[in-house]
Formats: sequence, structure tokens, C-alpha cells
Amino acid sequence: MALLINEDCINCGACISECPNTAIYEPGEPWTMADGTCLDDGNEHDPISDDFYYIVPDKCTECKGFYDEPQCVAVCPVDAIVQHPEHEESEDELLAKKAKLHCE
Repeated sequence: MALLINEDCINCGACISECPNTAIYEPGEPWTMADGTCLDDGNEHDPISDDFYYIVPDKCTECKGFYDEPQCVAVCPVDAIVQHPEHEESEDELLAKKAKLHCE
């Protein structure tokens, strides 16, 4: 599964620098596939949230292939990062996504 930052987020920013896929963005900030990956769809996408930090599901691999646990979850001081109920993925799918994002 991809991860999701919920409304408990206090916008501290601790998570943003921890993501190896650059999948976490500030509230209201547009996102692109090119940020932190070798992929570029040529588009700037609308923010997923204007209220709190957010994770782009298409870029989240739960840190599979990088770390033993999701780094954003490990540093979140308020436990605002949870499994995304609409983006269920197996470990194999997450590893394949990591390989695709980083052109391995």
C-alpha cells in the first residue's frame, strides 16, 4: 500500500526530507513525477491537499528497497502517516514501482 498523511498532520515537515522518492509535498504545492525520479510525464499536477503535507501514491513505495521501514512514519511526531486504503500494493508491486521510478 502507499501511505497517506491524514488530518492529524501538524505541518512540521519532518517527513519531507526522509522520502527517497520525493513523494511528499507541502500543502498546496503542485507535484511532478520528475521530482526525485527518472520519470517525467511532462505535467505539473494539482496538489492533493491544501491543508497539510501529502504523499503522492504513484511515487510512494513505503521505502521498500531503500529501508526496512517507511522513514516518514518513523519520524512523524504525531503518527499522522497511515496506510492508504485506496492504494493496496504487495511488496513485489512496491519493489517494481521503486525500480520503475529509479530506472533500474
